[in-house]
Amino acid sequence: MEKVILGDKISIEELIAVARFGAKVEFSEEYCERVKRSRNLVERWIEEGRVMYGITTGFGSLCTEVISPEDTAKLQKNIILSHSTSVGEPLSIEQVRATMMMVLQNVGQGYSGACIETMEMYKEFLNRGLTPFAPKEGSVGYLCPEAHMALVLIGEGKAYVDGELMPAKEALNKCSLSPISLSAKEGLVLVSGTTSVTAIGSLALYDMINSSKTADIIASMTLEVLKGTTKAFDNRLMSVRPHEEQSNTAKNTRKILEDSEIARHYKDYRLQDALSLRCIPQVHGAAKKTLKDALKVVEIEMNSCCDNPIIWQENNDGEALSGCNADSSYVGIEMDSACIAATMIGRMSERRNNRMIDGNLSEYPWFLIKKPGLNSGLMIPQYTQAGLINDMKILSHPATVDGIPTCGNQEDYVAMGYNACKKASQIADKLEYVLAIELLSVFQAHQFVEENLLPSTATKSVLDEIASTVPVMEEDIYLYPHINTLKDLIHSGKILELVEEKVGRLE
Repeated sequence: MEKVILGDKISIEELIAVARFGAKVEFSEEYCERVKRSRNLVERWIEEGRVMYGITTGFGSLCTEVISPEDTAKLQKNIILSHSTSVGEPLSIEQVRATMMMVLQNVGQGYSGACIETMEMYKEFLNRGLTPFAPKEGSVGYLCPEAHMALVLIGEGKAYVDGELMPAKEALNKCSLSPISLSAKEGLVLVSGTTSVTAIGSLALYDMINSSKTADIIASMTLEVLKGTTKAFDNRLMSVRPHEEQSNTAKNTRKILEDSEIARHYKDYRLQDALSLRCIPQVHGAAKKTLKDALKVVEIEMNSCCDNPIIWQENNDGEALSGCNADSSYVGIEMDSACIAATMIGRMSERRNNRMIDGNLSEYPWFLIKKPGLNSGLMIPQYTQAGLINDMKILSHPATVDGIPTCGNQEDYVAMGYNACKKASQIADKLEYVLAIELLSVFQAHQFVEENLLPSTATKSVLDEIASTVPVMEEDIYLYPHINTLKDLIHSGKILELVEEKVGRLE
């Protein structure tokens, strides 16, 4: 996807195309017309002397302070400067790009009142590869990271160009752009709303969904190499507990192992496998159901107006309506749930991996190495999984059940959706490592499979891809780069692509 045109609803794939893969952004005529129409109302109402929150008044608990028309532009600059207080390590370039994209989509609904020229600047930031520097720690769901991003519009703060961090004015000059002045309401538009929450949550959720499908592949490969029975995936079993995602997960495994000589040979090897094998459809299915629910909510939020106040037009007039569409509970609660779902998938992966490296359970040499004792083989990667899973369990504690009042108790409840999404991005990354380690064990275990039994076509395609860069272990080797290689294959969607080429689309 080389280009995304804003003007109608967008999907999570389109957001990823822009944020991660550098697709260009364009505005449709409808987009520009909606933005301009909303802006014209704001300017007219200011001339009429209307009292409107954040436009002709202060912010938060200062909403009773009326701002004179001549000071409205100063107010917008002040909000950007005073709100740029998040600290610590910066958001990633793709997280900032996704946030700017969400600002554009939010304003493009036509209810915000920002100038089209300001939106054109963010569009050019995306298209020319200029990414504001935005520290990620210390947001309750809006304001601070977004303010750091908006600083660059007015020539303040810092930004990346071609991966190099530099002062904002230098970055703008390098991209043939100049600082702009913000007009009434624009400072508020740029920092408020659920734009960063939705952006960061979308990136994490996209990766979690990809990992959930890839987990089906890796789990099926583990079932195969551990001589598990595919009877636990029989559609008759699924039909009496008709959860769609459970049935689809079992179907995925049946498709992946359909032509496996190994699976066919060992179908009756055991009457019943351990839960980490026979419960794959139930646990993966439940997790995927949660991720699917989160995706529905996130895509609604992506295509909403989360501003406050909104500019509502009615005939040739209207009203500035103040409420709290900027609340991040919808995305926050779903991403808290997504964290739990992803951790469940990770827990199962670690347990399956443990069965492969335990000689008493796998019937292979301990730690999948020919001379255990002299060699540690794949003993320690499971330790890494254990540490990662422990982190994931800690990060699965919900952020949205907490709230610390802010703004002199004008904001006496705060959703904390930002933190839910921030920790979801950490969990998504850790899950890919956990699955990579299980996949590494599957790859090494195949050297011990009976030579006359062939894996499935889907399994072979994955094993062949791995074999192009990862050696079969005869003795201990440096494993870190190979774990990273497998993690990249999962993150990029390559494993999923290879298997779907062989068996068709996985659910």
